[in-house]
Amino acid sequence: MPNIPPPFTAAYAPDDAEIAARLLPASHLSPPQEARIDRTATRLIEAIRKRDDRLGGVEDMLREFALSTKEGLALMVLAEALLRVPDARTADQFIEDKLGEGDFIHHETKSTAFLVNASAWALGLSARVIQPGETPDGTIGRLVKRLGAPAVRTATRQAMRLMGNHFVLGETIEQALERGKPRSGQKPRYSFDMLGEGARTAADAKRYFDAYASAIETIGKAAGPHPLPDRPGISVKLSALHPRFEAISHERVMAELVPLLLDLAQRAKAHDLNFTVDAEEADRLELSLDVIAATLADPSLAGWDGFGLAIQAYQKRASAMIDYVDALARAHDRRLMVRLVKGAYWDTEIKRAQERGLDGYPVFTRKAMTDLNYVACATKLLSLRPRIFPQFATHNALTVATVLELAGKSGGFEFQRLHGMGEALYEQLAKDHPEIAYRTYAPVGSHRDLLAYLVRRLLENGANSSFVAQAADYRVPVTALLQRPADAIVRPQAAAHPKIPLPADLFAPERRNSRGVEFGARVALDHLLADVKAEATDLEPIADATPDQANAAVAAVRAGFAAWSRTPAATRAAALEQAAHLLESRSARFIALLQSEGGKTLDDSLSELREAADFCRYYAAQGRKLFGGDAAMPGPTGESNALAMRGRGVFVAISPWNFPLAIFLGQVTAALMAGNSVVAKPAEQTPRIAREAVALLHEAGIPKDALHLVVGDGRIGAALTAHADIAGVVFTGSTEVARSINRTLAAKDGPIVPLIAETGGINAMIADATALPEQVADDVVTSAFRSAGQRCSALRLLFVQEDVADRMIEMIAGAARELKIGDPCDAATHVGPVIDAEAKQRLVAHIARMKSEARLHFAGHAPRGCFVAPHIFELRDAGQLTEEVFGPILHVVRYRAENLERVLQAIERSGYGLTLGVHSRIDDTIEAIIDRVQVGNIYVNRNMIGAVVGVQPFGGNGLSGTGPKAGGPHYLARFATEQTVTINTAAAGGNAALLAGEE
Repeated sequence: MPNIPPPFTAAYAPDDAEIAARLLPASHLSPPQEARIDRTATRLIEAIRKRDDRLGGVEDMLREFALSTKEGLALMVLAEALLRVPDARTADQFIEDKLGEGDFIHHETKSTAFLVNASAWALGLSARVIQPGETPDGTIGRLVKRLGAPAVRTATRQAMRLMGNHFVLGETIEQALERGKPRSGQKPRYSFDMLGEGARTAADAKRYFDAYASAIETIGKAAGPHPLPDRPGISVKLSALHPRFEAISHERVMAELVPLLLDLAQRAKAHDLNFTVDAEEADRLELSLDVIAATLADPSLAGWDGFGLAIQAYQKRASAMIDYVDALARAHDRRLMVRLVKGAYWDTEIKRAQERGLDGYPVFTRKAMTDLNYVACATKLLSLRPRIFPQFATHNALTVATVLELAGKSGGFEFQRLHGMGEALYEQLAKDHPEIAYRTYAPVGSHRDLLAYLVRRLLENGANSSFVAQAADYRVPVTALLQRPADAIVRPQAAAHPKIPLPADLFAPERRNSRGVEFGARVALDHLLADVKAEATDLEPIADATPDQANAAVAAVRAGFAAWSRTPAATRAAALEQAAHLLESRSARFIALLQSEGGKTLDDSLSELREAADFCRYYAAQGRKLFGGDAAMPGPTGESNALAMRGRGVFVAISPWNFPLAIFLGQVTAALMAGNSVVAKPAEQTPRIAREAVALLHEAGIPKDALHLVVGDGRIGAALTAHADIAGVVFTGSTEVARSINRTLAAKDGPIVPLIAETGGINAMIADATALPEQVADDVVTSAFRSAGQRCSALRLLFVQEDVADRMIEMIAGAARELKIGDPCDAATHVGPVIDAEAKQRLVAHIARMKSEARLHFAGHAPRGCFVAPHIFELRDAGQLTEEVFGPILHVVRYRAENLERVLQAIERSGYGLTLGVHSRIDDTIEAIIDRVQVGNIYVNRNMIGAVVGVQPFGGNGLSGTGPKAGGPHYLARFATEQTVTINTAAAGGNAALLAGEE
């Protein structure tokens, strides 16, 4: 039996300085070696700068339209979206919007390259027709009437196609093979990449599998007699082969994806091809390696040296990956191919780590560290020859020169470049070192599928810090391009980017970011699951309070108000910060409660715990500023004026069951920080979570006579809000109950009592034809079905432009079909139960009505119990949806591009104004929608749930609430009264300060 290594595990986000301390000493070569590297790199850089390709490439395009310019950015957005827009009206608006952002008319082309000149000419022609300052709706019609619009559209589309044609070897594998035939000299090596986004549906995954299988057969038949490694190859994305390629779906992925990958690998083996599994995002790394290891273990692949994978040098685990791959090769007695790349998702990795509140970043934050690690990984790979066949993918002349020096004369490796890039460098390399092979990584697919790929390449290589951009800039001296990564880093303490804070410090110095868990890190996920499982949750009934007990609670906290309101703001804030600390230290306990009592999935439970901790820290920070001292006001000399804020008295906090920890604690901590005492009444469905949270606040330092818990149904809530001694009510729940509370407060004699209410909404999303369908599908499924649709912010009504509606609805329905519905304690569950049988009954009744009144696009299958599966209905008109449906039911309405105003009117007519999503690449459209609608939270080109405390303050208008927004800078002030104190400082005979002043 082979000695199979255990599953891959390595620290997910280790400290940059520790890695640098290990890499820096080993990076120095001898002076003769460094001199040879300088000479080789200089020769390659000069070749890049001397080349004047009549066709042109990305270097020419970046030289002409730098991404630091408006023209460059406009070009990038045009390239990303234009070719997928099917209708003329939207295309015209989009072209005008982007060309208006740059000065294409006066752009003087510096390049002689045909690609650049043709694109610049077409864009300039379009910009002359579409003059800046004209409105999108009227310009084309007025200036060019019927003849002008097609001319503009054709010119701009042609510019995009010219660019696309240069980056894609062929729209089909047959075209790519024909175009890739050797014209003269050395036979080129290719690795073909079938373009496309990751699969969202089972149909997507099957289409990609069939495309890979067909391409392998076609490539294999044309491969010729040469042995590996001098044979063509194909690159495969695992995320294209499975619609839920994610860590929490590990068991399903292993069962369904491994046989597919093995099938493709067996086909590639039959033709002795190079078969490379492409790199994915960091949170999919362990899952990817599990799939690869299981595939490699199949005996049918024995004796084949073509299997390979890509490793990203910007990942801190790259070196450990190489060790693991080497262990696999030893275990199976195979030679494996390893493509070493620098990495293409850097910005995404940074953002994800920040959003998830991780301890660090899985990638390096400085480019010099990536370059340093690349060389270290290259050194290790070269030392593992011939068992490992290294493939060095780079367009960096210094990196190429360094690898050549490290490799010596023994061969056994190759370089790789992207099609459309690096031609000059590798042509010179081939002249100087004809024995060195290089492979071209060649995208294959339609120009529409190219778009996302092209923009990623432009972003990756067009940044000012990239070698490709600098090599194309004659103003950058060659010596600057020869600077070694180690010389840029110098010392380990400088390994991390000084302007990119760690995720925990994202909001520093004001507060800490809440701590999350990376589900893609096996050790972290297993540890969390074990801790949660170990928690025993008591679900014994809790007795409701009686009216007398409710009255007694009000009296008790009223008695405690004076002492608490006089407690220094710093002391109150410290108690809230301690509460946040206790929450995070007992995360397993609260997650177990949220799952057992609230029916929340693991992902939702962790997110809610983090939100609760964020509320505690945010209101503590805000409270220190607002209540920490009197604010001096301007005024005449001889007088002091100060404004102070004080608590109002007893606040009643009534919270909902859908966020039984976060909203509960958000309401309570805000009222407490403002100096109020609080009677907290949780939802009748989730009293245990509230009881635990109140006990935690008491432990953190909140006096018991400042905070009481009262458990009960709506009748107890009504009794509390009607009590004569309360000074305010904060409420989250239904519009109907909010109205009832408002009437109760208005009918009372005595002081006017404020109501802070956040209710629901018929939340809409608008998706036009420029939107990326895969992104829309991701965001719609998340917004409509996560938390079983039981969020105030959840998507209820989707407006889709009719020109793209069929494709988008099909993709959304297909993505919904892949969601797992079931036990929320199972980490693989995407959709848990609805809160109770009553909620299920209401949703089932609505589904039955919709089946008779609307077109059913999708109906999922739910297990027995309080489960409601996702449903998608298409309405004839938005007016058919008259109330908020609080569950996993999405309603879709098609609209014509010219009728966007009617869509906005329909949204307004609902009377709600909580959340709105917009998916469009047309800035003018986005700005017009934002300006037009009164909605509390608008989310553009992303999902519309999960508002982050202090980042996206949350709350709505109209029927959706009173404001101010929770988690925002104006929230605490509503819980307080203001007091102005004016003192005549000159009352004792004169203004000494003024009289003592000098001229």
